[in-house]
Amino acid sequence: MRTFTLPEPRKIQLALAVAVLTLCAQHATAPAAYAAPLPATNAVAPPAQGNDAPGQSKLASAVPGSPTANPTATGSATVTVRDSRLGKILVDGRGRTLYLFEADKGTNSTCYSACASAWPPLTTTGRPQAGGGVSPALLGTTTRTDHTTQVTYNGHPLYYFLSDAKPGDITGQGLNSFGAEWYVLNPKGDKIPTR
Repeated sequence: MRTFTLPEPRKIQLALAVAVLTLCAQHATAPAAYAAPLPATNAVAPPAQGNDAPGQSKLASAVPGSPTANPTATGSATVTVRDSRLGKILVDGRGRTLYLFEADKGTNSTCYSACASAWPPLTTTGRPQAGGGVSPALLGTTTRTDHTTQVTYNGHPLYYFLSDAKPGDITGQGLNSFGAEWYVLNPKGDKIPTR
């Protein structure tokens, strides 16, 4: 059997490449739209100790600038309507798309841990505000197991999708992720089926 020996400089380059890739993987950043600090309307408090649902672990550390990275801000979330390729959809006050999760039962969220890292909940520390095209009567809240308050619309807890890089993106539409499908909502609070 023949063995191949790398010249000494190649071994060093290979070792450095592996080290750089490892560090990059450990310090990955969010899409550009999440790089700027978010207003208080999208803040998520860190999970309280010992209050996770049975069989669920704490939320993963927030990516800087992501919807889950500003745990100390206060304020009320705003839900409004925006035109999209799917018609009129619900978005937050900054124009970022909101989704419902078909696994949720009533107003109770079933999205925690890794799910909530990929699909951060829209939370509020005050009464949610209805923007243009939104029915205030359909806006509500639900308490998550970490004691944060998640915004609901027509009984559906609302979420972002971390892969939506900029306002108006709808890359999570119709995805089957974490055991069920995710959909954008129309102003009546119904899911918009994938076209």
